Amino acid sequence: MESEWDWESGVGLLGLDDPEEWDAAFERGADHLGTAAIGLAFQCALDAASPRIARATQLPDLDQRGYALTAVGTAARLKGELTSELYAALRTEGPKGPAADAINDTLAYVPFRKLPAWFKWRWVCATVRNAMEGWWLRSQDAIGDAWRALRDHRR
Repeated sequence: MESEWDWESGVGLLGLDDPEEWDAAFERGADHLGTAAIGLAFQCALDAASPRIARATQLPDLDQRGYALTAVGTAARLKGELTSELYAALRTEGPKGPAADAINDTLAYVPFRKLPAWFKWRWVCATVRNAMEGWWLRSQDAIGDAWRALRDHRR
C-alpha cells in the first residue's frame, strides 16, 4: 500500500493523524519525523502522540529534534498537559537551547498543579525572575523620567 504522506519532501506531514504511519516511517529511517511529530501533536490524542514525540526528540538530525521539541510545546498548548515521557525529554534538553520555547509553552499553558515537582521549581524561578525584571525596568523608567524632568527644569 502506498503512503499518502510525502516523507521525502515533508509536505503535508503537519496533518499526520496516524501514529502507526509515524512508527513505520521511523522504522524505515524516513526524513521529517520531527515535522510529522508536530502533526501528531495537532491531530492525535496525547497518549497516542507522546511516545512518538518523545522518540523524535532523540533524533540525530538537530533540525528534526527542534521540530520535535516544537511538537512538545504544541502538545502543551493544545492539551494543557504533558506526559511523564515528554517532561523527561524537556528535562534532558534543559532550559537553554532548542527546548526553551517548549519549556516556556509548558509553563504558560499547563496548570501549575499538573506540573512535576522539578518543573514547579522552574515555574517559581521564572515567575520571580520575571517580577524582578519588571521591577528593574519600571525603576529604570522612573529614574529616566526623573532625570529628564530635572534636566528640563534646569534649562
